[in-house]
Amino acid sequence: MPKYMLIMRGTDESNAAMMASIEESMAATRQLIEEMLKDGVLLAAEGLDDPRRGVVVDFGGAAPVVTDGPYGETKELFGGYFLLDVASQSEAVEWAKRVPAARGSKIEVRRVAGDDEVPEV
Repeated sequence: MPKYMLIMRGTDESNAAMMASIEESMAATRQLIEEMLKDGVLLAAEGLDDPRRGVVVDFGGAAPVVTDGPYGETKELFGGYFLLDVASQSEAVEWAKRVPAARGSKIEVRRVAGDDEVPEV
């Protein structure tokens, strides 16, 4: 079965809205995870720390440059993911529709390339 990643993409505003009701959001997310586990589709799920605690390594110049914090623009931030083992993209989309995301956020659904699709060197 193919694997699909549900990539959680929020904005500063949607992240703030989620944090305002974090207990409710976490309870709803735990319930969804239990359903995914029960159906045998969840392979992994993780959230990322505050982007202000990260660094960016920029390869745009001759040598990599490391800067603190998130990207220059924080219109969309990768906040976490679910990795699912499902039969199709449409099944992955149905699970994505059930994720208790804050208004204004997005979930990107992408198929994970199989080992046989990686070019050999």
